[in-house]
Order: sequence, then C-alpha cells, then structure tokens
Amino acid sequence: MPNLGIQPLCTEQYGSRSARCYLPSPDGHLSCVGDEPGRGGWRSLREIFMSVFLPQGYPESVSTDYLPYQIWDTVQAFASSITGALATQAVLKGVGVGDQTSTVAAATVTWILKDGTGMVGRILFAWMKGSKLDCDAKQWRLFADALNDLAIFMEILAPAFPACFTLIVCTSGFFKCIVGVAGGATRAALTMHQARRDNMADVSAKDGSQETLVNLAGLLVSLLLIPLVTNRLQLTYALYGLFTALHLYANYRAVRAVCMETLNRARLRLALHHFLGQGWVPTPAHINPQEPLLPGLQRHLGITLGAPLHMLVSSVSDFHQACQSHSGNYLISLNRQAGTVAVALHHGASSVDAIQACAHALLLEALLCQALPLATLEGEMLQKLQSQLRGAPDGEVWPVLTETHQLLDRLFPEFLAGLVSAGWVTDRNLLGAEEWRLDWSPKDKKVL
Repeated sequence: MPNLGIQPLCTEQYGSRSARCYLPSPDGHLSCVGDEPGRGGWRSLREIFMSVFLPQGYPESVSTDYLPYQIWDTVQAFASSITGALATQAVLKGVGVGDQTSTVAAATVTWILKDGTGMVGRILFAWMKGSKLDCDAKQWRLFADALNDLAIFMEILAPAFPACFTLIVCTSGFFKCIVGVAGGATRAALTMHQARRDNMADVSAKDGSQETLVNLAGLLVSLLLIPLVTNRLQLTYALYGLFTALHLYANYRAVRAVCMETLNRARLRLALHHFLGQGWVPTPAHINPQEPLLPGLQRHLGITLGAPLHMLVSSVSDFHQACQSHSGNYLISLNRQAGTVAVALHHGASSVDAIQACAHALLLEALLCQALPLATLEGEMLQKLQSQLRGAPDGEVWPVLTETHQLLDRLFPEFLAGLVSAGWVTDRNLLGAEEWRLDWSPKDKKVL
C-alpha cells in the first residue's frame, strides 16, 4: 500500500468521474491511488453501455437537455417502430403477398409508383421549406412525426380500399418522404444544439446507435405482435391507436425538453414582450417552455427579414422617408392593409443588427395586434405610439415608424445586455432572414 504522506506526482480524471493520483514507489515505479490505471471506463456494464451509446465526455460534452430529450426520443422511436411494422404488414397484404391471384408485375409497379411519388415529394418539400427548418426546428420535428403517423394510418387502411390502394400508398409515400426531409433536417439542427465540444459527429453517431438499438427492440416486439394481429383488423387499429398516442406524446415531451439558447422569432417575441412588461429579460429555461409548438390563433404580422427594396417602398419619396426614419443598419416599412412588415438589411448588418431589426418588427406587431403589459418606464410612450399607429391613415405611418425607431434605439442596448446576461446567444440567430442586402448610402458610386 502506498505511503499517503508522499507528495503525489500528478492527478488525473476522466470527465466528471472520480480522480486518481500517482505516487512514486521506492522501486521507481508509479503507484496509483484511486481507480486502477489501464482500465479507464470499462469497469462495469454501466460504463460500457455509456461508452457505446453516449457521446464521449458525457455529460459535460453535451447540453443539459440532452438526457431528457433522448429518453423521450427513445420512447417515440419504439412506438414508431411498432406502428411501422403494422403498416408494413398492411402494405404487403395490399400488394398481393399471400394472394395467388396477384402478379409480381402489378406489385412491382405499385411499389415503383410509391417510391417515385415519394422522391418527388422529397424534392418539392426541400425546395419550398428547406430554409425554414432551422428556424423552427421544434415545430417541424413535431409536424414530421404527426405526418408520419398519418402516413402509417393510410397504409393500414389501404387494403380496405383495393380500388384506391395505389393512390393511397403513393400519397403515403409522398408524406413519408416529407417526413424524412423534415425529420432529418431538424434532427441535425437539434444535434448541433446539443453538441458542446465541436463533437456533432459523435453526438449524431451515438444518436444513431441509440435509435438502432430501439428499432431492434421494436422488431422483437413486432415479431410477437404480427401473428396476433394478422386478419384481425380491430386489434390492429387498437394497437395503432395506442402506440400512436404514445408516439405523439413522447414527441411532444421530447421537443418540450429542448432548451435552445439561439433566438428565433417565437423566442425573441416572448423575450421582448416580457422585457416590455417586466423590464428584464428571462432566461432560455424560462422562455423555451412557452414557445408555441403548434400554429396559434393569435394574430401576427407577416414579417420579411432581409427583404428586397421593392417590398418596402414603391416611390422615391417613400425611399427617402424610410432612410430618414432609420438610425441603424436596416430599413423598415409597414403595410397595415396587407398586415406585413418588410425589413431591408444593410450589407454590413451583423447578427445583433438582425436581432434589433426583427425586434423592431415585433414591436410594431405588438402595437398593432396585441395588448402589451406596459409596466416599464416607457409604458406611456408605448401606449401613445399604439394609439397613433392604429389611428394613422394608410400611407402616413412614416412619422410613427420614426418614433418607434427612436424608442427602440433607447431600449435596445438594455434589452441586448439583458439577453446576454440571461444566457442567450446573440452572435448568431435563427430569425430566418432572406439573403437580400441593401446599401443605401452610395455616395461615391456612379451609374454607368
């Protein structure tokens, strides 16, 4: 046994596990106090499991919401595996497996049409919504799983309508490929959020290992269930309903467990309203549970961030008024009749400028559409602007926009400081800005 009175040469620690120290022995060898050297994290089945299925350095190498999210994600994957097996059985039955009157050619054509329709859906959805998936990853993740359940339900029902079987499975394939795009893209966005040591590949790989293990468990359970549900439609529908309810609930809990520190429009809206009402900015842990996951009934303006100039103004006089009403790296205009706000960003606009521009648009939205709890020192000013903005004739809102800009210039430094101190990330954002950038001060430029 080593002499504990000897000064240790060094200590070492694997992540957050217990430390060990090395002492010099009389014979010149190293003597270890604590964990035995050479065995590392392989001392127990628990550590083996963690090494295989959790990212290296867990829990320090991932975000604090990693474990609750993965637990509920595992539950939903298991439920989806069971319902997927029920759907597979129904589709195989529908294409003629076990039916002597069906032909291989007919089944092949149906399958090709199903896959081809899905490929078209994948391309169209990625084209139409690909740029929006990062901004609202939680909503799109929940949407993808709900759509997946609808597609599975269609496949289970398809054999009951043989005349429309091909149309139903093609529509289901279309939906499933949309699910693949939305689910894969949002999973990548959530993985980027969870990886805290530039270890996105490791987090993604271990997530794949977890899902594979769950799918294996689902396959084993499916092997037991399939013989029981064959030719028993009521039992099939009952199991589908049970596991679909579990699937949707687990998905809701999973996305609710995610606590993102990057601002999107919904989180910025909540933070801004809280700041205007209470005078301080809440933390991500306070805002994320309030973030809407489904389209709400509350009225919102259509905000285009990074808009081209023609969306802001249509005349030279309007352009000059837009320039006069601003004092930063963006221009803003309001169309009350259409219910839209257009924001043009300067070529040199930073992420903070984009946050301020979006905050200005959200302030206009709040003044026009919502009743703000105006408990701050600027409450009377906001109430005055709200009255002016709602009562101003169409086409005469520029003076009010100027006043809102001046007010925001006073409030935004405090709001930005509150965001930073509360733990929000401001050097990047998920506000969904378009790529148009404007330079409205071409003093040294000449038209050729």
